[in-house]
Amino acid sequence: MKQSIGTGLLVATSALAMLAATTACAPPAARPRGAVPAAGGAPASFSPARDSAPASSSPSSAPARPAVAVQAAGLRVAGGGTAAGRCRTEALAARVGRVDAGAGQRYAPLVFTNTSTRTCWVYGFVGLIMIDGSGDAMRTRTRRESLQPRRITLRPGASAHARLHWSEVPGGSRPCPASARLMIIPPDEVAHLEIPFKAAVCDDGRLDATPLASGARL
Repeated sequence: MKQSIGTGLLVATSALAMLAATTACAPPAARPRGAVPAAGGAPASFSPARDSAPASSSPSSAPARPAVAVQAAGLRVAGGGTAAGRCRTEALAARVGRVDAGAGQRYAPLVFTNTSTRTCWVYGFVGLIMIDGSGDAMRTRTRRESLQPRRITLRPGASAHARLHWSEVPGGSRPCPASARLMIIPPDEVAHLEIPFKAAVCDDGRLDATPLASGARL
């Protein structure tokens, strides 16, 4: 469910727009046949598959060409079936799992669960913005781990997770700023989720994140 960011809305709006642009991670394998790639490799449009056989002079012998329509829930394919589409923000719930601590380092899973009644998929990295106790956006530097993303299919009730890492070791005499909540943008989405996140994140607000992987972690 979408959440309000309170008095930090004006501060976070521009940061959200930038994060939404950087979370565009649609996998090449998800491109339907006939898609025309646009700049950056993303499909610009979908068109019916082209027949390889030469056209026949008899209209009755021409093979039928299936129509392909893009829908929010997925791709409508021949025969009336629907292929799984990308998981939209409104279909997901998020939470931070158990935090493992050691030598000032913190590790925790950021878990997404498909709360809809349809199968969907996620692929790539999330966008993150920390919020302080007053509702204002904090400086957040999300660093992507150098791991290859994979497309993760989520049936209703299934989960995927990204591992978060941050340091609570201050670089000077001043303590690191404490967050109260975390705004999360799922891959390729614009709308965000907001969840509790109480942490003192050092190193100028740096959060390391892996690409989404299958399953949930405690």
